[in-house]
Amino acid sequence: MSFESLGLAPFLLRALAEQGYETPTPIQQQAIPLALAGHDLLAGAQTGTGKTAAFGLPLLQYLGTEPQKVGPGPRKPRALVLTPTRELATQVHDSLRGYSKYLRIPSAVIYGGVGMGNQLDSLRRGVDMVIACPGRLIDHIERRSIDLSGIEVLILDEADRMLDMGFLPSIKRILAKLPKQNRQTLLFSATFPESIKQLAMEFMRNPREVQVTPQNTVAETIAHRVHPVDTARKRELLLHLLGQDARVQTLVFAKTKHGSDKLATHLEKAGIQAAAIHGNKSQGQRLRALGDFKSGKVKVLVATDIAARGIDIDQLPRVINYDLPMVAEDYVHRIGRTGRNGANGEALSLVSQEDAKYLRQIVRMLGRDMEIRDLPGFEPQVPIRWGNSAPGKAEQPGGQRPPRKPGGGRGRRPSGGGEGQAHAHAGNRGGNGRSGARAPAAAHAHQRNQQRNGGGPRRDANR
Repeated sequence: MSFESLGLAPFLLRALAEQGYETPTPIQQQAIPLALAGHDLLAGAQTGTGKTAAFGLPLLQYLGTEPQKVGPGPRKPRALVLTPTRELATQVHDSLRGYSKYLRIPSAVIYGGVGMGNQLDSLRRGVDMVIACPGRLIDHIERRSIDLSGIEVLILDEADRMLDMGFLPSIKRILAKLPKQNRQTLLFSATFPESIKQLAMEFMRNPREVQVTPQNTVAETIAHRVHPVDTARKRELLLHLLGQDARVQTLVFAKTKHGSDKLATHLEKAGIQAAAIHGNKSQGQRLRALGDFKSGKVKVLVATDIAARGIDIDQLPRVINYDLPMVAEDYVHRIGRTGRNGANGEALSLVSQEDAKYLRQIVRMLGRDMEIRDLPGFEPQVPIRWGNSAPGKAEQPGGQRPPRKPGGGRGRRPSGGGEGQAHAHAGNRGGNGRSGARAPAAAHAHQRNQQRNGGGPRRDANR
C-alpha cells in the first residue's frame, strides 16, 4: 500500500516523498482514510508507530482544501491538538510544519515553562492551527487571548498520558469552550482505560475504532534483560554497563527530578557525556539537552517518565531503567523508544530488592519472559526474594542461596521446566530468585490481567 492509495492530496504526497516516506505504517493505513472521510476516531497506537502522521496528514488536508468559515472579528483557530508535554507539543508542531511544506497554514505551539510573549504575538496575528499542552492553554483561555469557538478539528494525542498526569479537569474545561456541532474529534491513546472511554462517550460522535497493536505490547526486536544489584551499587553498575561501549547512545530512566540531576552529574564526573531532562528544567535547557542527545554530542540522556514523552530518536539502541517505573504500563512507554521499525534494541533494568514487586507487575502485564542475569562482581549480597506465586521465583526450594561468585554472570535461557526455569505456581514455596534464570510471566497471566485493578501504585510526585 502507498500513501497515494490513501487519498492524500498531491501537496502532501510531495512533502512526504521529499522526507523519505514510502510506505504507510499500519496505524496510518487504518486511520487516514477514516479521518479523511470525516469520522470521529478512537485510535490505539503506541509511541513510535507513526501516529503523528496518522492524524496530522488528514488534518492538514482538511485545512488546506476546506475554506475557512469566515465570521466577524479576528481570525480564530480552526484546529486544536492537545498533547501531554511540551516536548511532544514541539515535536508534533515540527512534524506538521514539515508535512505542510507546500501549504500556508499559520500555526502556534503553546506550552508552559516559557514566557507568554511569543505565544501571545502568534495568537494576535491569527493562526489556523494550535498545538498545546492543557495547562498553558487554560492560562490563555483565562486571559482571553485565545478563542476556541471556531475549532473544527480536535485531536487528543496520548490521551491516556494526559489523564494519567491529572489533566482530566483541564481537558473538560477546554472541551466546554469548543463548538459541539460540526466538529471532528480524533483521540489517540496507547491504552483505553475506563476514564478515556467515558470521556469519549461525552464528546465524540459515533467514533470509529482502530487498534494496530494489542495493548501493552512491545516490539519483538527488543531484548529485555534484568541485572540484580544492591541499591547502593546501582551507580557503579550503570557506569560498568555504559563503559562497555561508550559510543552507544543510551536513554536512562530515573524516578525523580533530583535523582536525574544527581545521576547525570555523577556520569559527567566519571567522564561520560551526559545530560538530564525533567520538569524542573527550563524549556531552553530541555530542548538543548534533547538536541545534544539527538546529534550525538551527548551519549547518555537521563530522564524522568514525564519529560521523556516526545523523545523521538530513530535507531536508539539502548534504554536502561536505573529505577523501575512504579506503574507497569510506563515500562512499555519507556522501552518503546528503542527497537523501532524493525531495528534491534536493548532494554536493561537494574533491579534491587525494593524493585522486585515492580518487576513482577511488569512481567505479568507483558505476559512474556524476561532474562535475569547476574553480572560478575555486582551480585546482590543477599539474593533477591522474588516472592511466591509471582514471576521471578526460581524453582529451587530451600533457604537463602549464597551470593554467586564472580564468573557466574552468563545468563542461562532454559526451556521447559528444568532447573533454573522460574515458575509462578501458587504451590511453589520457599527459595529465592535464582539469578541467571528467566522471570517468566505467571502461568495464569491472562487471568491475573483480568483481575488487575487499573490504578497501580501511585506515581512519585517529584517526577
